[in-house]
Amino acid sequence: PVCQRRRFTFSFLFTARMDAEKVAELRKKRAFRKFTFRGIELDQLLDLTNDELMDLVTCRARRRMSRGLKRKPMALIKRLRQAKKEAAPGEKPKGVKTHLRNMIIVPEMIGSIVGIYNGKMFCGVEMKPEMVGMYLGEFAITYKPVRHGRPGVSAAHQTRFIPL
Repeated sequence: PVCQRRRFTFSFLFTARMDAEKVAELRKKRAFRKFTFRGIELDQLLDLTNDELMDLVTCRARRRMSRGLKRKPMALIKRLRQAKKEAAPGEKPKGVKTHLRNMIIVPEMIGSIVGIYNGKMFCGVEMKPEMVGMYLGEFAITYKPVRHGRPGVSAAHQTRFIPL
């Protein structure tokens, strides 16, 4: 019985190692779903001009873009470019702080880290492809959500909550 137990243990370990190798191969092969924004792949999205991008975003963003990019948003994009250039290959760029909550996220900003001011502090947000066409302010909440607990001393209907 002892010999059989050892043989079983050896065969179990051998199959476990084979399974681990197969899993590793499958992970390498596993293809991720290609990101598309309204039918256009990410690499093509990065090559679009502002006029071509305007046709893809919502009407509010289209109206805003048609009126031109002002000085402050242009300065932010310039600083994001600089941060990306200074970052080592394969590493995330340094965060850039901004108060421009009304800035529309463009494909050029993908991969950057932006500190968005929420009225109290800067919330660090990494720009992802899914965020294109949205506003920066959508990713930095300006209020602290209510956490409902027990009512206070002066609360109405306090007689209902009698601790036992």
